Amino acid sequence: MKKIGLFISLLCVTGATNILQAQKKPNIIYILADDLGYGDIGAMGQTKIETPNIDALAKKGMLFTQYYADPVCAPSRYLLMTGKHSGHAYIRGNDEWAQRGPVWDYKAMEANPFLEGQRPIPDSTITIAEMCKQAGYTTGIVGKWGLGAPMTDGLPNRQGFDYFYGFICQREDHTYYPGHLWENESRVALNNNAEDPNVKFPADLDSLDEKNYAKYQQRDYASDFLISAALRFIDKNKSAPFFLYYASPLPHVSLQAPQKWVDYYHRKFGDEKPFTGGSYFPCRYPRATYAAMVSALDEEIGKLVSKLKALNLYDNTIIVFTSDNGPSYNGGTDSPWFNSGGPFKSEQGWGKGYVHEGGIREPFIITWPGKIKTESKTDHIAANWDFMPTLCDIIGVSAPKQIDGISYLPTLIGQNAKQQKHPFLYWEFPESGGQQAVRIDNWKGIRMNIHKGNLKIQLFDLSSDIQEQHDVASEHPDIIKKMEQIMKDEHSKPEVSTFLMKALDGEGK
Repeated sequence: MKKIGLFISLLCVTGATNILQAQKKPNIIYILADDLGYGDIGAMGQTKIETPNIDALAKKGMLFTQYYADPVCAPSRYLLMTGKHSGHAYIRGNDEWAQRGPVWDYKAMEANPFLEGQRPIPDSTITIAEMCKQAGYTTGIVGKWGLGAPMTDGLPNRQGFDYFYGFICQREDHTYYPGHLWENESRVALNNNAEDPNVKFPADLDSLDEKNYAKYQQRDYASDFLISAALRFIDKNKSAPFFLYYASPLPHVSLQAPQKWVDYYHRKFGDEKPFTGGSYFPCRYPRATYAAMVSALDEEIGKLVSKLKALNLYDNTIIVFTSDNGPSYNGGTDSPWFNSGGPFKSEQGWGKGYVHEGGIREPFIITWPGKIKTESKTDHIAANWDFMPTLCDIIGVSAPKQIDGISYLPTLIGQNAKQQKHPFLYWEFPESGGQQAVRIDNWKGIRMNIHKGNLKIQLFDLSSDIQEQHDVASEHPDIIKKMEQIMKDEHSKPEVSTFLMKALDGEGK
Protein backbone atom coordinates (compact mmCIF):
# COMPACT_ATOMS: atom_id res chain seq x y z
CA MET A 1 0.00 0.00 0.00
CA LYS A 2 1.09 3.51 -0.70
CA LYS A 3 2.39 5.11 2.47
CA ILE A 4 0.54 8.37 2.21
CA GLY A 5 0.76 8.77 5.95
CA LEU A 6 4.50 9.27 5.73
CA PHE A 7 4.05 12.55 3.85
CA ILE A 8 4.17 15.62 6.07
CA SER A 9 1.61 18.29 5.30
CA LEU A 10 3.20 21.71 5.58
CA LEU A 11 1.92 25.15 4.77
CA CYS A 12 3.92 26.75 1.99
CA VAL A 13 5.95 29.77 2.99
CA THR A 14 6.63 31.40 -0.37
CA GLY A 15 5.72 35.04 -0.71
CA ALA A 16 3.11 34.21 -3.30
CA THR A 17 1.19 31.90 -1.01
CA ASN A 18 1.41 33.71 2.32
CA ILE A 19 -1.63 35.78 1.41
CA LEU A 20 -3.64 32.63 0.67
CA GLN A 21 -2.99 30.62 3.80
CA ALA A 22 -5.59 32.23 6.00
CA GLN A 23 -8.32 32.05 3.39
CA LYS A 24 -10.81 29.31 2.72
CA LYS A 25 -9.39 26.69 0.41
CA PRO A 26 -10.83 27.02 -3.09
CA ASN A 27 -12.55 24.25 -4.96
CA ILE A 28 -10.60 23.26 -8.08
CA ILE A 29 -11.93 21.93 -11.38
CA TYR A 30 -9.31 20.87 -13.93
CA ILE A 31 -10.88 20.38 -17.37
CA LEU A 32 -8.74 18.45 -19.84
CA ALA A 33 -9.92 18.20 -23.44
CA ASP A 34 -8.65 15.35 -25.63
CA ASP A 35 -6.81 16.18 -28.88
CA LEU A 36 -8.05 19.78 -28.91
CA GLY A 37 -5.70 22.04 -30.84
CA TYR A 38 -4.21 25.38 -29.84
CA GLY A 39 -6.49 27.15 -32.30
CA ASP A 40 -9.70 25.17 -31.80
CA ILE A 41 -11.40 27.69 -29.48
CA GLY A 42 -12.58 31.21 -30.13
CA ALA A 43 -10.31 32.70 -27.48
CA MET A 44 -7.33 31.44 -29.49
CA GLY A 45 -8.60 32.67 -32.85
CA GLN A 46 -10.98 29.94 -34.03
CA THR A 47 -13.58 31.33 -36.46
CA LYS A 48 -15.51 28.26 -37.64
CA ILE A 49 -16.28 26.52 -34.31
CA GLU A 50 -18.27 28.36 -31.65
CA THR A 51 -17.07 28.06 -28.05
CA PRO A 52 -18.84 30.79 -26.04
CA ASN A 53 -18.48 29.15 -22.63
CA ILE A 54 -14.75 28.51 -22.99
CA ASP A 55 -14.28 32.02 -24.36
CA ALA A 56 -16.14 33.38 -21.33
CA LEU A 57 -13.63 31.66 -19.07
CA ALA A 58 -10.82 33.42 -20.94
CA LYS A 59 -12.52 36.78 -20.40
CA LYS A 60 -13.00 36.10 -16.71
CA GLY A 61 -9.50 34.82 -16.06
CA MET A 62 -6.02 34.43 -17.49
CA LEU A 63 -4.94 32.99 -20.83
CA PHE A 64 -1.47 31.49 -21.23
CA THR A 65 -0.06 31.83 -24.75
CA GLN A 66 2.97 29.60 -24.16
CA TYR A 67 1.70 26.53 -22.36
CA TYR A 68 2.86 23.01 -23.20
CA ALA A 69 1.81 19.40 -22.78
CA ASP A 70 3.12 16.17 -24.37
CA PRO A 71 2.58 14.67 -27.85
CA VAL A 72 -0.02 12.02 -26.89
CA CYS A 73 -2.59 11.06 -24.26
CA ALA A 74 -1.08 8.78 -21.61
CA PRO A 75 2.29 10.49 -21.02
CA SER A 76 0.66 13.91 -21.03
CA ARG A 77 -1.72 12.79 -18.29
CA TYR A 78 1.13 11.23 -16.34
CA LEU A 79 3.12 14.49 -16.40
CA LEU A 80 0.05 16.36 -15.15
CA MET A 81 -0.49 13.86 -12.35
CA THR A 82 3.14 13.80 -11.14
CA GLY A 83 4.91 17.07 -11.93
CA LYS A 84 7.67 15.26 -13.84
CA HIS A 85 8.77 15.90 -17.41
CA SER A 86 8.97 13.05 -19.89
CA GLY A 87 12.69 12.44 -19.40
CA HIS A 88 11.99 11.39 -15.80
CA ALA A 89 8.53 9.88 -16.31
CA TYR A 90 7.48 6.28 -15.82
CA ILE A 91 4.98 6.63 -18.71
CA ARG A 92 6.55 8.15 -21.84
CA GLY A 93 4.25 6.92 -24.60
CA ASN A 94 0.93 5.17 -25.22
CA ASP A 95 1.67 1.65 -23.99
CA GLU A 96 -1.37 -0.57 -24.43
CA TRP A 97 0.28 -3.36 -22.40
CA ALA A 98 -0.26 -5.85 -25.22
CA GLN A 99 1.45 -8.71 -23.38
CA ARG A 100 -1.94 -9.50 -21.85
CA GLY A 101 -3.55 -10.66 -25.08
CA PRO A 102 -5.89 -9.20 -27.74
CA VAL A 103 -6.11 -5.73 -26.22
CA TRP A 104 -7.43 -4.18 -29.45
CA ASP A 105 -10.31 -6.64 -29.73
CA TYR A 106 -13.33 -4.68 -28.50
CA LYS A 107 -15.58 -7.68 -28.02
CA ALA A 108 -12.82 -9.48 -26.12
CA MET A 109 -12.38 -6.44 -23.86
CA GLU A 110 -16.10 -6.35 -23.23
CA ALA A 111 -16.01 -9.99 -22.15
CA ASN A 112 -12.78 -9.74 -20.17
CA PRO A 113 -11.98 -6.54 -18.23
CA PHE A 114 -8.42 -7.78 -17.73
CA LEU A 115 -7.76 -6.67 -21.33
CA GLU A 116 -8.81 -3.06 -20.70
CA GLY A 117 -6.55 -0.18 -19.82
CA GLN A 118 -2.96 0.86 -20.34
CA ARG A 119 0.27 0.01 -18.55
CA PRO A 120 -0.45 0.87 -14.90
CA ILE A 121 1.49 3.47 -13.00
CA PRO A 122 3.17 2.09 -9.86
CA ASP A 123 1.66 2.18 -6.40
CA SER A 124 4.55 4.44 -5.30
CA THR A 125 3.47 7.23 -7.69
CA ILE A 126 2.65 10.51 -5.95
CA THR A 127 -0.26 12.20 -7.71
CA ILE A 128 -1.93 15.59 -7.52
CA ALA A 129 -4.98 13.81 -6.11
CA GLU A 130 -2.93 12.58 -3.16
CA MET A 131 -1.61 16.07 -2.55
CA CYS A 132 -5.20 17.33 -2.46
CA LYS A 133 -6.10 14.58 0.01
CA GLN A 134 -3.35 15.84 2.32
CA ALA A 135 -5.01 19.24 2.33
CA GLY A 136 -8.44 17.83 3.19
CA TYR A 137 -9.97 17.82 -0.27
CA THR A 138 -12.46 15.32 -1.62
CA THR A 139 -11.10 14.21 -4.97
CA GLY A 140 -12.83 12.98 -8.11
CA ILE A 141 -12.07 12.16 -11.70
CA VAL A 142 -14.74 11.97 -14.36
CA GLY A 143 -13.78 11.03 -17.91
CA LYS A 144 -10.75 9.29 -19.34
CA TRP A 145 -7.98 7.91 -17.12
CA GLY A 146 -5.50 6.03 -19.35
CA LEU A 147 -2.89 5.33 -16.65
CA GLY A 148 -3.87 1.89 -15.47
CA ALA A 149 -6.04 -1.16 -15.91
CA PRO A 150 -8.65 -3.04 -13.91
CA MET A 151 -7.26 -5.01 -10.99
CA THR A 152 -3.99 -3.02 -10.88
CA ASP A 153 -2.48 -0.33 -8.69
CA GLY A 154 -2.90 2.10 -11.56
CA LEU A 155 -6.63 2.59 -10.98
CA PRO A 156 -7.72 6.13 -10.05
CA ASN A 157 -9.18 5.01 -6.71
CA ARG A 158 -5.76 3.61 -5.79
CA GLN A 159 -3.98 6.80 -6.86
CA GLY A 160 -5.67 9.30 -4.57
CA PHE A 161 -9.11 9.77 -6.12
CA ASP A 162 -12.11 9.22 -3.87
CA TYR A 163 -14.44 8.90 -6.84
CA PHE A 164 -14.05 7.78 -10.44
CA TYR A 165 -16.57 7.61 -13.26
CA GLY A 166 -15.68 7.09 -16.90
CA PHE A 167 -13.23 5.25 -19.14
CA ILE A 168 -10.34 3.40 -17.52
CA CYS A 169 -9.04 2.56 -20.99
CA GLN A 170 -8.18 5.06 -23.69
CA ARG A 171 -8.85 2.47 -26.41
CA GLU A 172 -12.43 2.09 -25.18
CA ASP A 173 -13.11 5.77 -25.72
CA HIS A 174 -12.37 5.48 -29.43
CA THR A 175 -16.13 5.13 -29.57
CA TYR A 176 -18.66 7.31 -27.75
CA TYR A 177 -21.04 4.35 -27.65
CA PRO A 178 -19.12 1.84 -25.50
CA GLY A 179 -20.64 -1.21 -23.88
CA HIS A 180 -19.85 0.14 -20.43
CA LEU A 181 -18.19 2.80 -18.33
CA TRP A 182 -16.69 2.41 -14.86
CA GLU A 183 -17.78 3.80 -11.52
CA ASN A 184 -14.94 3.42 -9.07
CA GLU A 185 -13.83 -0.22 -9.56
CA SER A 186 -17.10 -1.57 -10.98
CA ARG A 187 -18.42 -1.65 -14.52
CA VAL A 188 -21.59 0.29 -15.34
CA ALA A 189 -23.38 -1.18 -18.34
CA LEU A 190 -24.59 1.12 -21.11
CA ASN A 191 -27.31 0.29 -23.61
CA ASN A 192 -24.82 -0.18 -26.44
CA ASN A 193 -23.06 -3.04 -28.16
CA ALA A 194 -19.28 -3.28 -28.08
CA GLU A 195 -18.19 -2.49 -31.63
CA ASP A 196 -14.75 -2.14 -33.19
CA PRO A 197 -14.51 1.42 -34.54
CA ASN A 198 -11.89 0.51 -37.14
CA VAL A 199 -14.33 -0.31 -39.91
CA LYS A 200 -14.69 0.67 -43.55
CA PHE A 201 -17.93 1.99 -45.03
CA PRO A 202 -19.53 -0.79 -47.13
CA ALA A 203 -18.67 -0.47 -50.81
CA ASP A 204 -22.18 -1.49 -51.88
CA LEU A 205 -23.90 1.38 -50.04
CA ASP A 206 -24.33 5.00 -51.08
CA SER A 207 -21.77 6.97 -49.04
CA LEU A 208 -23.73 10.20 -49.62
CA ASP A 209 -26.91 8.87 -47.99
CA GLU A 210 -26.96 9.96 -44.36
CA LYS A 211 -29.25 7.05 -43.43
CA ASN A 212 -26.46 4.58 -44.19
CA TYR A 213 -24.43 5.96 -41.27
CA ALA A 214 -27.08 5.26 -38.63
CA LYS A 215 -25.36 1.98 -37.71
CA TYR A 216 -22.40 3.96 -36.34
CA GLN A 217 -24.58 5.62 -33.72
CA GLN A 218 -26.16 3.72 -30.84
CA ARG A 219 -28.24 4.69 -27.82
CA ASP A 220 -26.18 5.80 -24.81
CA TYR A 221 -23.75 8.61 -25.69
CA ALA A 222 -20.94 8.37 -23.16
CA SER A 223 -20.31 12.09 -22.74
CA ASP A 224 -23.90 12.61 -21.56
CA PHE A 225 -23.20 10.23 -18.69
CA LEU A 226 -19.86 11.86 -17.91
CA ILE A 227 -21.18 15.39 -17.49
CA SER A 228 -24.05 14.08 -15.36
CA ALA A 229 -21.56 12.33 -13.08
CA ALA A 230 -19.47 15.48 -12.79
CA LEU A 231 -22.49 17.57 -11.82
CA ARG A 232 -23.50 14.96 -9.22
CA PHE A 233 -19.98 15.04 -7.77
CA ILE A 234 -20.12 18.81 -7.35
CA ASP A 235 -23.58 18.64 -5.80
CA LYS A 236 -22.57 15.91 -3.37
CA ASN A 237 -19.39 17.67 -2.25
CA LYS A 238 -20.58 21.27 -2.17
CA SER A 239 -20.06 21.73 1.57
CA ALA A 240 -16.29 21.11 1.67
CA PRO A 241 -13.31 21.71 -0.64
CA PHE A 242 -13.20 19.41 -3.66
CA PHE A 243 -10.87 18.74 -6.55
CA LEU A 244 -12.54 17.54 -9.75
CA TYR A 245 -10.47 16.37 -12.70
CA TYR A 246 -12.86 16.46 -15.65
CA ALA A 247 -10.95 14.56 -18.35
CA SER A 248 -13.40 14.71 -21.23
CA PRO A 249 -12.82 12.40 -24.22
CA LEU A 250 -14.03 15.20 -26.51
CA PRO A 251 -13.12 15.89 -29.29
CA HIS A 252 -11.00 12.72 -29.79
CA VAL A 253 -12.18 10.60 -32.73
CA SER A 254 -14.27 8.59 -33.57
CA LEU A 255 -16.37 11.41 -35.03
CA GLN A 256 -19.63 11.02 -33.10
CA ALA A 257 -21.59 13.93 -31.68
CA PRO A 258 -25.03 15.00 -30.47
CA GLN A 259 -27.27 15.31 -33.52
CA LYS A 260 -28.39 18.86 -32.72
CA TRP A 261 -24.81 20.08 -33.02
CA VAL A 262 -24.10 18.07 -36.16
CA ASP A 263 -27.22 19.55 -37.76
CA TYR A 264 -26.18 23.04 -36.68
CA TYR A 265 -22.77 22.84 -38.29
CA HIS A 266 -24.05 21.00 -41.35
CA ARG A 267 -26.28 23.99 -42.00
CA LYS A 268 -23.38 26.33 -41.32
CA PHE A 269 -20.72 24.55 -43.41
CA GLY A 270 -22.90 23.06 -46.13
CA ASP A 271 -22.38 19.70 -47.82
CA GLU A 272 -19.03 17.92 -47.59
CA LYS A 273 -17.22 14.77 -48.55
CA PRO A 274 -17.85 11.89 -46.12
CA PHE A 275 -15.19 10.07 -44.14
CA THR A 276 -15.54 6.43 -45.09
CA GLY A 277 -13.60 4.92 -42.23
CA GLY A 278 -10.78 2.42 -42.05
CA SER A 279 -9.42 4.08 -38.94
CA TYR A 280 -12.32 4.94 -36.62
CA PHE A 281 -16.01 4.92 -37.53
CA PRO A 282 -17.21 6.38 -40.85
CA CYS A 283 -18.96 9.75 -40.68
CA ARG A 284 -21.21 11.45 -43.23
CA TYR A 285 -20.30 15.01 -42.25
CA PRO A 286 -16.81 14.89 -40.70
CA ARG A 287 -16.15 18.63 -40.47
CA ALA A 288 -19.59 19.35 -39.03
CA THR A 289 -19.19 16.49 -36.56
CA TYR A 290 -15.75 17.58 -35.36
CA ALA A 291 -17.07 21.09 -34.76
CA ALA A 292 -20.10 19.56 -33.05
CA MET A 293 -17.85 17.65 -30.65
CA VAL A 294 -15.98 20.81 -29.66
CA SER A 295 -19.25 22.68 -29.15
CA ALA A 296 -20.63 19.75 -27.13
CA LEU A 297 -17.60 20.06 -24.85
CA ASP A 298 -18.15 23.81 -24.63
CA GLU A 299 -21.79 23.20 -23.67
CA GLU A 300 -20.66 20.84 -20.89
CA ILE A 301 -18.36 23.51 -19.52
CA GLY A 302 -21.31 25.88 -19.45
CA LYS A 303 -23.20 23.33 -17.36
CA LEU A 304 -20.31 23.05 -14.90
CA VAL A 305 -20.15 26.83 -14.47
CA SER A 306 -23.93 27.05 -14.08
CA LYS A 307 -23.88 24.36 -11.40
CA LEU A 308 -21.18 26.23 -9.47
CA LYS A 309 -23.16 29.45 -9.63
CA ALA A 310 -26.42 27.75 -8.61
CA LEU A 311 -24.68 26.36 -5.51
CA ASN A 312 -22.91 29.67 -4.75
CA LEU A 313 -19.55 27.99 -5.27
CA TYR A 314 -18.32 29.83 -8.34
CA ASP A 315 -16.60 32.68 -6.49
CA ASN A 316 -14.48 30.20 -4.54
CA THR A 317 -13.63 27.84 -7.38
CA ILE A 318 -10.57 27.70 -9.60
CA ILE A 319 -11.38 26.46 -13.11
CA VAL A 320 -8.61 25.29 -15.44
CA PHE A 321 -9.18 24.51 -19.11
CA THR A 322 -6.57 22.97 -21.40
CA SER A 323 -5.87 20.00 -23.69
CA ASP A 324 -3.65 16.92 -23.45
CA ASN A 325 -1.94 17.28 -26.84
CA GLY A 326 -2.30 18.84 -30.26
CA PRO A 327 -4.97 18.11 -32.86
CA SER A 328 -5.30 14.75 -34.57
CA TYR A 329 -4.76 14.07 -38.26
CA ASN A 330 -6.84 10.89 -38.63
CA GLY A 331 -10.34 9.53 -38.20
CA GLY A 332 -11.78 12.13 -40.56
CA THR A 333 -10.56 15.24 -38.77
CA ASP A 334 -9.39 18.11 -40.96
CA SER A 335 -7.12 20.17 -38.72
CA PRO A 336 -5.74 22.43 -41.47
CA TRP A 337 -9.26 23.38 -42.62
CA PHE A 338 -10.20 24.41 -39.09
CA ASN A 339 -6.79 25.97 -38.47
CA SER A 340 -6.76 23.79 -35.37
CA GLY A 341 -3.08 24.47 -34.79
CA GLY A 342 -3.63 28.22 -34.76
CA PRO A 343 -0.30 29.72 -35.88
CA PHE A 344 1.32 26.26 -35.93
CA LYS A 345 1.25 23.53 -38.54
CA SER A 346 -1.16 20.76 -37.55
CA GLU A 347 -1.27 18.23 -40.39
CA GLN A 348 0.21 14.74 -39.95
CA GLY A 349 3.78 15.00 -38.73
CA TRP A 350 3.21 18.37 -37.07
CA GLY A 351 0.29 17.97 -34.64
CA LYS A 352 -0.56 15.10 -32.33
CA GLY A 353 2.27 12.60 -31.93
CA TYR A 354 5.09 15.07 -32.51
CA VAL A 355 7.16 17.48 -30.45
CA HIS A 356 6.59 20.32 -32.90
CA GLU A 357 4.68 23.31 -31.52
CA GLY A 358 1.44 22.09 -33.10
CA GLY A 359 1.74 18.83 -31.19
CA ILE A 360 2.55 20.13 -27.72
CA ARG A 361 1.58 23.80 -27.35
CA GLU A 362 -1.94 23.96 -25.92
CA PRO A 363 -4.65 26.44 -25.02
CA PHE A 364 -4.57 27.11 -21.28
CA ILE A 365 -7.12 29.19 -19.39
CA ILE A 366 -7.49 29.57 -15.63
CA THR A 367 -10.07 31.53 -13.66
CA TRP A 368 -10.14 32.36 -9.96
CA PRO A 369 -12.58 35.13 -9.02
CA GLY A 370 -10.99 37.83 -6.91
CA LYS A 371 -7.47 36.42 -7.32
CA ILE A 372 -6.79 36.32 -11.06
CA LYS A 373 -7.31 39.53 -12.99
CA THR A 374 -10.07 39.30 -15.57
CA GLU A 375 -9.17 39.34 -19.27
CA SER A 376 -5.50 38.91 -18.44
CA LYS A 377 -2.93 37.24 -20.64
CA THR A 378 0.58 35.99 -19.99
CA ASP A 379 3.53 34.90 -22.12
CA HIS A 380 5.02 33.02 -19.15
CA ILE A 381 6.37 29.71 -20.46
CA ALA A 382 4.78 26.83 -18.55
CA ALA A 383 4.00 23.14 -18.96
CA ASN A 384 1.53 20.64 -17.58
CA TRP A 385 4.13 19.33 -15.12
CA ASP A 386 4.01 22.80 -13.50
CA PHE A 387 0.50 22.17 -12.19
CA MET A 388 1.70 19.93 -9.34
CA PRO A 389 3.77 22.62 -7.56
CA THR A 390 1.21 25.32 -8.41
CA LEU A 391 -1.55 23.23 -6.88
CA CYS A 392 0.54 22.58 -3.78
CA ASP A 393 1.15 26.30 -3.32
CA ILE A 394 -2.57 27.01 -3.64
CA ILE A 395 -3.81 24.35 -1.23
CA GLY A 396 -0.99 24.81 1.29
CA VAL A 397 1.08 21.63 1.21
CA SER A 398 4.70 21.08 0.32
CA ALA A 399 5.28 19.70 -3.16
CA PRO A 400 6.92 16.29 -3.57
CA LYS A 401 10.68 16.22 -4.01
CA GLN A 402 12.28 15.35 -7.34
CA ILE A 403 9.70 16.93 -9.59
CA ASP A 404 10.45 19.11 -12.59
CA GLY A 405 7.62 21.61 -12.34
CA ILE A 406 7.78 25.23 -11.20
CA SER A 407 4.79 26.90 -9.58
CA TYR A 408 3.19 29.63 -11.68
CA LEU A 409 1.06 30.92 -8.80
CA PRO A 410 2.96 34.25 -8.70
CA THR A 411 1.92 34.86 -12.31
CA LEU A 412 -1.71 34.02 -11.51
CA ILE A 413 -2.00 36.49 -8.65
CA GLY A 414 -0.01 39.31 -10.23
CA GLN A 415 3.30 38.86 -8.41
CA ASN A 416 5.29 38.62 -11.62
CA ALA A 417 8.51 39.84 -10.05
CA LYS A 418 8.52 36.72 -7.86
CA GLN A 419 7.86 34.30 -10.72
CA GLN A 420 10.59 31.73 -11.18
CA LYS A 421 11.21 30.72 -14.79
CA HIS A 422 12.31 27.51 -16.44
CA PRO A 423 15.88 27.71 -17.76
CA PHE A 424 14.63 25.21 -20.35
CA LEU A 425 11.79 22.82 -21.09
CA TYR A 426 12.55 19.24 -22.14
CA TRP A 427 10.51 16.56 -23.92
CA GLU A 428 11.17 13.08 -25.17
CA PHE A 429 8.81 10.76 -27.00
CA PRO A 430 9.76 7.21 -27.99
CA GLU A 431 7.02 6.90 -30.62
CA SER A 432 6.79 8.32 -34.17
CA GLY A 433 10.42 7.45 -34.83
CA GLY A 434 11.76 8.57 -31.45
CA GLN A 435 11.98 12.28 -30.61
CA GLN A 436 13.53 14.77 -28.21
CA ALA A 437 12.99 18.51 -27.90
CA VAL A 438 14.32 21.40 -25.84
CA ARG A 439 13.10 24.96 -25.57
CA ILE A 440 15.46 27.67 -24.27
CA ASP A 441 13.92 31.15 -24.44
CA ASN A 442 12.84 31.42 -28.09
CA TRP A 443 15.12 28.63 -29.28
CA LYS A 444 13.56 25.25 -30.04
CA GLY A 445 15.75 22.23 -30.68
CA ILE A 446 14.34 18.96 -32.05
CA ARG A 447 15.76 15.51 -32.69
CA MET A 448 13.71 13.24 -34.95
CA ASN A 449 14.14 9.59 -36.01
CA ILE A 450 16.22 8.65 -33.00
CA HIS A 451 15.32 4.98 -33.55
CA LYS A 452 17.24 5.19 -36.82
CA GLY A 453 20.29 6.45 -34.95
CA ASN A 454 19.83 10.13 -35.74
CA LEU A 455 21.15 12.46 -33.02
CA LYS A 456 21.39 15.60 -35.12
CA ILE A 457 19.48 18.54 -33.67
CA GLN A 458 17.42 20.89 -35.79
CA LEU A 459 17.24 24.42 -34.39
CA PHE A 460 14.41 26.90 -34.85
CA ASP A 461 14.01 30.50 -33.70
CA LEU A 462 10.38 30.67 -32.56
CA SER A 463 10.45 34.47 -32.46
CA SER A 464 10.66 34.56 -36.27
CA ASP A 465 9.84 30.98 -37.32
CA ILE A 466 6.82 29.85 -35.33
CA GLN A 467 6.12 27.00 -37.79
CA GLU A 468 9.62 25.54 -37.43
CA GLN A 469 10.44 25.69 -41.12
CA HIS A 470 14.02 27.02 -41.14
CA ASP A 471 16.76 25.01 -39.47
CA VAL A 472 19.46 27.41 -38.27
CA ALA A 473 21.53 24.86 -36.34
CA SER A 474 24.66 25.48 -38.43
CA GLU A 475 24.59 29.16 -37.48
CA HIS A 476 24.44 28.60 -33.70
CA PRO A 477 26.82 25.83 -32.59
CA ASP A 478 26.87 27.22 -29.07
CA ILE A 479 23.10 26.76 -28.69
CA ILE A 480 23.31 23.26 -30.18
CA LYS A 481 26.04 22.30 -27.72
CA LYS A 482 23.93 23.50 -24.80
CA MET A 483 20.91 21.56 -26.05
CA GLU A 484 22.93 18.40 -26.56
CA GLN A 485 23.96 18.56 -22.92
CA ILE A 486 20.40 19.15 -21.74
CA MET A 487 19.16 16.19 -23.80
CA LYS A 488 21.84 14.03 -22.24
CA ASP A 489 21.30 15.22 -18.68
CA GLU A 490 17.48 15.23 -18.66
CA HIS A 491 17.04 11.79 -20.22
CA SER A 492 16.97 8.99 -17.67
CA LYS A 493 16.82 5.41 -18.84
CA PRO A 494 13.14 4.41 -18.79
CA GLU A 495 12.00 1.70 -16.41
CA VAL A 496 9.66 0.31 -19.08
CA SER A 497 11.43 -1.36 -22.01
CA THR A 498 8.74 -0.14 -24.43
CA PHE A 499 10.09 3.39 -24.04
CA LEU A 500 13.76 2.60 -24.66
CA MET A 501 15.56 4.34 -27.53
CA LYS A 502 18.68 2.47 -28.62
CA ALA A 503 20.65 5.55 -29.63
CA LEU A 504 20.15 6.97 -26.12
CA ASP A 505 19.95 3.84 -23.97
CA GLY A 506 22.09 1.27 -25.79
CA GLU A 507 19.06 -0.95 -26.21
CA GLY A 508 15.51 -0.76 -27.46
CA LYS A 509 14.12 -0.41 -30.96
